[in-house]
Amino acid sequence: MSVLPAMVKTTAARLSAVYLLLFSVCAIFLVIYVTSLSTRMLEAQTREAILEEISGLGRAYQRGGLPGLVRVMEIRARQPGANLYLITDPNGLVLSGNVESLQPGVLDESGWTERPFVYRRFGENQNQARADGHTAVAQVIRLPNQMILLVGRDLGEPEQFRRLMRRALVAALGLMGLGAIVIWYFVGRRALKRIDSVSEASSQIMAGDLDRRLPVSSAGDEFDRLSDNLNAMLDRIAALNEGLKQVSANIAHDLKTPLTRLRNRAEAALNGDADPAASREALEQTIAESDQLIRTFNAILMISRLETGYSAESTARVNLAAIVADVVELYEPVAEEIGVMLSAQADIAVHIDGNRELIGQALSNVVDNAIKYSAGSSERPAATVSLVKEADAARLVVCDNGPGIPEDEHNRVTERFVRLETSRSRPGSGLGLSLAKAVMIFHGGRLELAGKEGGGLEVAMIFPTGKNG
Repeated sequence: MSVLPAMVKTTAARLSAVYLLLFSVCAIFLVIYVTSLSTRMLEAQTREAILEEISGLGRAYQRGGLPGLVRVMEIRARQPGANLYLITDPNGLVLSGNVESLQPGVLDESGWTERPFVYRRFGENQNQARADGHTAVAQVIRLPNQMILLVGRDLGEPEQFRRLMRRALVAALGLMGLGAIVIWYFVGRRALKRIDSVSEASSQIMAGDLDRRLPVSSAGDEFDRLSDNLNAMLDRIAALNEGLKQVSANIAHDLKTPLTRLRNRAEAALNGDADPAASREALEQTIAESDQLIRTFNAILMISRLETGYSAESTARVNLAAIVADVVELYEPVAEEIGVMLSAQADIAVHIDGNRELIGQALSNVVDNAIKYSAGSSERPAATVSLVKEADAARLVVCDNGPGIPEDEHNRVTERFVRLETSRSRPGSGLGLSLAKAVMIFHGGRLELAGKEGGGLEVAMIFPTGKNG
């Protein structure tokens, strides 16, 4: 019993009521207009029929005088139909016709009667005439000898038509109202079920079932579009929550070791002898370790800002070739020191809308990884940075001949704090590729990893350039 009150409060019920009201008003107006128009047409036809009868009687009067007029009227009066004929003397005494009595005052003035009048035919008693309700319109004519001629027509057909139209109107409005209620009930009930299912799913999600999603039917209506958008939002929230859990676990795991080293180093400096050189070295190592922690946290914050789309970083027209040249020039001494040959192939100028510092940071991370993992991996360790202009994109590729990354790990290594080296003996925090991916997302591009024949890894940073790149 609680379904009906709930349905009445729904938007579908209110819209149905408004539509029903508007449609009813339009239907009533249309029916009244059609009825009035039809009534006027029937009245015009009635008057035209009376005029034709008067014209025929006039011709009979011209041919045979009063006796000929009376004979023609007697003939026509005996025929069945709606026409009325009456001839009286100047005092109103009926001489001939098919009308026995008239409403008083009808014969007082010549011309068309002002309004319909009541009459009784021959053979009808007064009660039967009152029950049948005979009404008519007529034209009254005074003949040259002061006799009175009345020619009229019964209004039974127009009245019957008006009654029929009124009944049709009432029946149509009744059926329309009943149909609207039935349609509203089923449509509103269906909409209410959809809303209840969405509310139930939302309650379960809020209760902790984060894997639950809003129901989507095959109708493809606005409810389904809303559910699709909300489900996409829930998937995004779930992915962010999962990433937050993973980041929290990785932070606890990866930062525990450097923090422990900091504490042990500080404790050793306090408990050791007062050797200034040893104390200075301990402080320098502590500062270096602290700087590394600060860089890690800065990278985490930058990745979070870029991935969520809220960043204060500004963009401008930048030349990727100039960024490549600067990064390669910066890392050439580092690569040369550990025996890695670093080269660049960026002879063409490619301009994009981007942030120079973010792109430089992302490219530096990728180049640093290429140098670090190429060192000692082959007889001639090398890393190459190349820039290729495509139709509507710029491809910035960093290649190395290191051990590479298994193909099934390509997606995982772009997550934060993921390092394939389980021993974690090499320096790093596992944020380099994550930051590069976040920078590419910020610029509307993408980061792609691919293996090389003969070993090594190819990291492609693909920037959209548009038609004017």
